[in-house]
Amino acid sequence: MKTLMRICRLLLLSVLCLAALTGCHGKQEQAAFTVPEEFDTSRNYEITFWAKNDTNITQTDIYKQAIADFQELYPNITVNLRLYTDYGKIYNDVITNISTNTTPNVCITYPDHIATYLTGDNVVVPLDGLFADKTYGLGGSGLLFESPSQEEIIPQFLEECMIGGHYYAVPYMRSTESCYINKDYVEALGYTLPETLTWDFIWEVSDAATAKNPDGTYQLNNQEVMIPFIYKSTDNMMIQMLRQKNAGYSTDSGEIQIFNDTTRALLLEIAGHVEKGAFSTFKISSYPANFLNAGQCVFAIDSTAGATWMGSDAPLIDIAEEALVDFNIEVMEIPQYDPENPQMISQGPSICIFNKEDPQEVLASWLFTQYLLTNDVQIAYSQTEGYVPVTSRAQESAEYQDYLSRSGEDNDLYYDVKIKASQLLLDHAEDTFVTPVFNGSTSLRDAAGQMIEDVTKSVRRKETVDDAYIDALFTDVTALYHLNEITVSSAGGKTDLGPLPATAKALLGGLIAVWVLMILYVLAGKMKKTGKNH
Repeated sequence: MKTLMRICRLLLLSVLCLAALTGCHGKQEQAAFTVPEEFDTSRNYEITFWAKNDTNITQTDIYKQAIADFQELYPNITVNLRLYTDYGKIYNDVITNISTNTTPNVCITYPDHIATYLTGDNVVVPLDGLFADKTYGLGGSGLLFESPSQEEIIPQFLEECMIGGHYYAVPYMRSTESCYINKDYVEALGYTLPETLTWDFIWEVSDAATAKNPDGTYQLNNQEVMIPFIYKSTDNMMIQMLRQKNAGYSTDSGEIQIFNDTTRALLLEIAGHVEKGAFSTFKISSYPANFLNAGQCVFAIDSTAGATWMGSDAPLIDIAEEALVDFNIEVMEIPQYDPENPQMISQGPSICIFNKEDPQEVLASWLFTQYLLTNDVQIAYSQTEGYVPVTSRAQESAEYQDYLSRSGEDNDLYYDVKIKASQLLLDHAEDTFVTPVFNGSTSLRDAAGQMIEDVTKSVRRKETVDDAYIDALFTDVTALYHLNEITVSSAGGKTDLGPLPATAKALLGGLIAVWVLMILYVLAGKMKKTGKNH
């Protein structure tokens, strides 16, 4: 009997271990953060802040000034700035540092990236409690600066920071995409810009711009190079096209819907215009601004934050002066399928806070994060490029309104193209949307753009792009980005990874069967013993 009991204990231990393993078959839950009752100013804190800039010295100076001003208010908090030139590098470094528990305290990133960080155990701080805290929360009474309230953060911008029913970030800056147009070329082709751009219009004009002279140069610019339509971000291109057509992309829970008939039709249509020489992409040809400014492009679609590179008088022109062409530039919203119901993407960096053992250190990080939402920082940073502040407090301030009103006063701070791009987003904030955020949404976004890139490359290589090609493309992109491995969340916000693997089912079934046999054996033994006693 002792041997039997040892076997039973071993079996019980096996079942418990298996339960522990299968319990990991889902996403890691982030523990709620308990806000300290009081910030301990008797201690010194050192926090790291990872940020991104486009080698823009003005942006770097704004970060440094914000840190200096914040440290003057909180001399016991030292903020160490680490700058990156690419959000992807920030993402990769965070992923690497999660495993060694050396993440930064505060990080400028994208919600798509945060969704991946959340697969770790208590990596990112949920901000719900910090938002609402009366003393240190948004607009809190215990702050040494004027922080915006939650109601003053533009709702469309804050929406993107909610993942699984909780806020894990605050927006920092917001932009959208705009179409920068050589108006002279459009009119030279016999067209007049409509009030709202449509896809039909932009394709028709682009096709017309491919006409050549007998010597092989283009009629429109008498140059050897002309790419009428260049798109910087092809992932945004596909996402917005699908949104405007009310076609599937993904659900909030992570169900992949992008491989549909609308996507197929869009890719075939794009292929047709590539074949005519009317369309290319940034990854294939280079920056749209460079072609636009050299008179080699009619329509250049890029972020509103890229406005400082666009136009003959742009402050950040990136081509040789002798290649520059003087032209009248127009800034318009991206082309639409339904001009009466415009749809444009809301994008831009957000700020998250990483969990640490010391809640006081987390609170220090939160204080600095809030400081980045103050008017001084928001307005100064938005003036560097075509971003807009994320708070109504900053947008409605006299200082920001004065900035907008001085459009065109110079070609630096008040560069008219930059301010027009910002105004475009301000006027259309209610027409913007955000894409669903889940673990794997970054891969889906990459896949959306990859399909346009692949189709464009294939046409340029004289390959046949037809239904069979699209079928193969769907399969290849699914495998490349592991889209068939993305899990779908349940309504409760937890991850449903589907049924257990067959091996786990078999092991569980085997253990249950053994337990039944052991129980029967024990019962039989007891019955036999009882029978002998009688």
